Amino acid sequence: MSHELPHDLDPATLAVRAGIERSQFMEHSEALYLTSSFVFDSAAQAAARFSGAEEGNVYARFTNPTVTMMQDRLAALEGSEGCIATSSGMSAVLSMCMALLQAGDHIVASRGLFGSTQQLFTNILSRFGLETTFVDATDLAAYQAAVTPRTKLFYIETPSNPLTQLVDIRAVADIAHAAGALLAVDNCFCSPALQQPLKLGADLVIHSATKYLDGQGRVLGGAVCGARKLTDEVFKFLRTAGPCISPFNAWVILKGLETLQLRMDAQAANALALATWLEAQPQVARVYYPGLPSHPQHALALSQQRSGGAIVSFEVKGGREEAWTLVDSTRVMSITANLGDTKTTITHPATTTHGRISPEAREASGIRESLLRIAVGLESVEDLKADLARGLSQI
Repeated sequence: MSHELPHDLDPATLAVRAGIERSQFMEHSEALYLTSSFVFDSAAQAAARFSGAEEGNVYARFTNPTVTMMQDRLAALEGSEGCIATSSGMSAVLSMCMALLQAGDHIVASRGLFGSTQQLFTNILSRFGLETTFVDATDLAAYQAAVTPRTKLFYIETPSNPLTQLVDIRAVADIAHAAGALLAVDNCFCSPALQQPLKLGADLVIHSATKYLDGQGRVLGGAVCGARKLTDEVFKFLRTAGPCISPFNAWVILKGLETLQLRMDAQAANALALATWLEAQPQVARVYYPGLPSHPQHALALSQQRSGGAIVSFEVKGGREEAWTLVDSTRVMSITANLGDTKTTITHPATTTHGRISPEAREASGIRESLLRIAVGLESVEDLKADLARGLSQI
């Protein structure tokens, strides 16, 4: 049971109200439906549900009221017609590719992708006849030069993990569409609270809902958002192949979305303060943060994001030994590769998130042994500074 919301609501309201479907009990908080299947009134209704002639829930691999609420809320925040939730962010990438591409197709991807995404494109999809060309994320001419008659998808991550390189979404969308291809954007670092790629010309938005959408490091989840004709194809793949999200995980993420804007604004403010402080430390060689005027794409960040986000990466003077010394000296930050949590995390990308790609690929992506990535949380920024100062003093 639902009621239609007024049009043109603020995202802060949509994050709390969008997608609610109440049962006959008229619960106020969204219900968690833990069931593997659903009962039908008759054999005829069962047949109609399975064939799609009648809308309704069938089997929790592909239909569940809690999952539907999560999908509808995220679609409202991204401004998309459709949304398909998946078991993880990587399963969202895989589902999109398997649903929309075929053997012989060509992908153009920005070079600074998350390590697992690079692995998927180069080591797995390539075995099924999908070729990927990686280009400098910031070089628009390189995107254009990479186009072939077989190019069907452009895939970008902005800001990139971990160097926070930005891709001009609108410009790459124009290149993709001129080539008859789709543009998919990994919006993990910003979330719809800070960036809405569809409004800038993208066709699809990919999420690791594990990160900021949940926001507290509790569950895994992913999502593909976009036009209904595209997400319907992803749904067909999910229904058959089964990389679905559990109703419990969807419920946790659904509730996490309620505080997304508040968390992102507060974490981005902390990140800016920490990045500004890091730039002034003599042991730091370079800071990567889009909210800093020193970031080479600061102007682009101001034009397509609401703020610089909550990820700060920086290079210490030295190499792995100095970087690890700093990591090991922390007492407040969590040493883990996850991000998007209310708790600040710190990791050494070259040996964690990007440790499985070749040294040559890491070097081409600018991921050096001296690089550290911090996903800034909600702690006192002064405590975070002190936590880093302890290690910096040992370098």
